Amino acid sequence: MIESSVHIQCTNVDLHTALDLLNQKQQLMPAPQKPRRDHNKPQHRINEQIRCREVRIVGDDVESEVMPTRQAIQLAQQKGVDLVEISPNAVPPVCRLINYSKFLYQQKKRQKELKAKQVKIEVKEIRFGPQTDEHDYNFKLKHAKEFLSEGDKVKAYVFFRGRSILFKEQGEVLLLRFANDLEEYGKVEQMPVLEGKRMILFIAPKKVVNTKKADNENNAAEQNNEPKVKKAPQVKAKKEYLGPKVEGEDF
Repeated sequence: MIESSVHIQCTNVDLHTALDLLNQKQQLMPAPQKPRRDHNKPQHRINEQIRCREVRIVGDDVESEVMPTRQAIQLAQQKGVDLVEISPNAVPPVCRLINYSKFLYQQKKRQKELKAKQVKIEVKEIRFGPQTDEHDYNFKLKHAKEFLSEGDKVKAYVFFRGRSILFKEQGEVLLLRFANDLEEYGKVEQMPVLEGKRMILFIAPKKVVNTKKADNENNAAEQNNEPKVKKAPQVKAKKEYLGPKVEGEDF
């Protein structure tokens, strides 16, 4: 019995030692790193980088046809351009005969044009109370018309403070009237919805126009077209002497 107990104790000690060593080894091991993206890697495969057996070629002054990749590369070299793989998932892959540097330049230019055409729409907030008077209502309605005319969205809401939440029907009527008065300038994106202590209404512009930019361009064009007119120098009129005349003096 004594020998068996000693053996059990020894095996327990060896087990704990092995677990400790395993934990230390895991802590010392470096964490796996994610593969880094190579930003210098070309976006498309060109010329010798194209490994498939045959491709379909397209391009200016070239009939669309399927030919061996080696023959397509030779044709590109004869024309002084590159063989660029533009649709690698097609069967067979589609390649264009084009100057690759020019191709990248046209892509960047197209992206800039698309980005320039995008209009940023801002959301303008207008706050009401459940018992907003007529003067305050018309003042905020005027601002909402300006916001929608400039292409911005309008978020109108009625804020209920304390026991004024009892007048939520009155707030809903106010927002519906507000939407009706702005019918020519925008369309309702979301009907009045009660969220906590706020009843919210969203109105989107009917036509997104960058009016500020257009106004600046028109003003600049008018200033360039207007001829400059020199102003004639102002001549001060002589003041007539109205006092008593003295003999021998001219005035």
